[in-house]
Amino acid sequence: MLIGLDVGGTHIDAVIIDDRKIIKIVKKPVDQADLETSIWQTIEELILDVEVSKIEQINLSTTISTNAIVENKTSKVGMIIQNGPGLANNLLRLTADDVFISGYTDHRGIIVKQFNSEEIDKAIKHFKTKNVDSIGVATKFSPRNPLPEQTLEKHLKKDFSVVSLSHQLSGRLNFPRRIKTTFLNASIQQIFQNFANNITASLNQKNISAPIYILKADGGIISLAEALKRPVETILSGPAASLMGFQGLMNTKGDAILLDIGGTTTDIFILADGVFLFEPLGIQIANHKTLIRAIFSKSIGLGGDSAIKIVNNKLTIGPKRDGKAFSLGGPTPTLTDAFIYLEKLKIGEKKKAELAMQLLGNQLSLSPLATAKLIIDHFSLTLKEEITQVLAAVNNKPVYTIKELLYGKAIIPQSINIIGGPAKLLAPAIEKHFNLKCNFPEQYATANAIGAALSKTTGEINLHIDTSKQTLIVPELGLIKKINKDLTLADARKLAFEYLTISVFKNEKMGADELEIIDESSFNMIDGFYLKGKNIRIKTQVKPGLIYRLGGETDEKN
Repeated sequence: MLIGLDVGGTHIDAVIIDDRKIIKIVKKPVDQADLETSIWQTIEELILDVEVSKIEQINLSTTISTNAIVENKTSKVGMIIQNGPGLANNLLRLTADDVFISGYTDHRGIIVKQFNSEEIDKAIKHFKTKNVDSIGVATKFSPRNPLPEQTLEKHLKKDFSVVSLSHQLSGRLNFPRRIKTTFLNASIQQIFQNFANNITASLNQKNISAPIYILKADGGIISLAEALKRPVETILSGPAASLMGFQGLMNTKGDAILLDIGGTTTDIFILADGVFLFEPLGIQIANHKTLIRAIFSKSIGLGGDSAIKIVNNKLTIGPKRDGKAFSLGGPTPTLTDAFIYLEKLKIGEKKKAELAMQLLGNQLSLSPLATAKLIIDHFSLTLKEEITQVLAAVNNKPVYTIKELLYGKAIIPQSINIIGGPAKLLAPAIEKHFNLKCNFPEQYATANAIGAALSKTTGEINLHIDTSKQTLIVPELGLIKKINKDLTLADARKLAFEYLTISVFKNEKMGADELEIIDESSFNMIDGFYLKGKNIRIKTQVKPGLIYRLGGETDEKN
């Protein structure tokens, strides 16, 4: 028995799935000011009359990390950065309190000069005077040699509750992005720890011992224990749940647009030849470019409860949400009110919905009926304009999917697939404006929770081998190991899969078809006229995906 929860801006959706069947669904309003209570109340209602001993796993898509970063409610972070020769320090500085230390490691992982311990003591005193309790550590070539960061951690951990090391977050070398990824991870670690403690305590009260997993931005899940170390990987887990919901419920083929229309925002996804697009370098959040692997998505302030106003005699929808729909006690007319007035939604008060349409219509010299129809039409047209811009941007640069780089690929959508509360009601208008077939699954309103429940564990490691030094390094694991100088690329591939399956996924059994190498290289190293050894680099991952699908060819269509 699997539980999936998706925490959106307006609602929390929850589902129980057992033996490929949906057993129970719950949808409740979310209080973003008290997220833990909202989540717990949803779980409590979901498990009512359910034998909790049969719950095998709880998968949660949470906005806790994303909201903390976007709303600037993070912990104060002190960064210790070892730059070495190259970029000027001021180009890497994130805050005025960053400390740059001496010493450096070269591109092969050889420590050319050690850092000065006295500098670290001074940095500790500096951070203490600034009331900093979360530290991020980034040295330029730590993916090639994590030892300097590991040594720095020993100096710091007795004085600070959080010490985040860059090599544990990414094995890639992009130093500016790795610094920012480390900074964000340190900034949300305490917030995520409190969140995890509250959720775990609540589950313990109900004697629920099932393991908890959190959705990552790449569409996979990570155990709560691992998420506590790397909470930055859980940002944008909401869009990831959306895409997994699409995959779990619909057969998506060819080039296509995917829309998750929520109460607050709409998330836009694009498929190329039936495969979702990927961010090749990493996602950007709050002006921070990171190394966090992620599905490509664009979120826009357009949802069922987006505020509708008249500005310069023109109808505007969003980007802000002022609260509930007018007919449900909110302050501003919304798309939801239009559907309630047209009797397409059987919630709220129709008289209030009519008043909402009248208030807007009076400013436009339109009847309530004409106003309601205009709102639906304008919402769909605004979606088309936003999607057209997203497609133009995507087609103006190389197209990356989770599988490969598609050279010269131009995406020409053949269909639109939608989920979210307003999906079924909006489908006819969207189809009209796009002149494309518009599809939606039967469980369109809770697809995200279903996607969360069905997602499987993913992850990646980077393996670096220098046969001349007889050294193997897996930076994400902090592993440095001696190897045979005759080790080959084929040997390295086997080792990469071994460390991925055993060390990263510990107790899980991974089939060979679930593992893949996404990048590899092998270079000869020459000293004078002689071959000194080989430099081998391999990046391998467990493919994002689902444990199984619920949908089929019978996906509902408008």
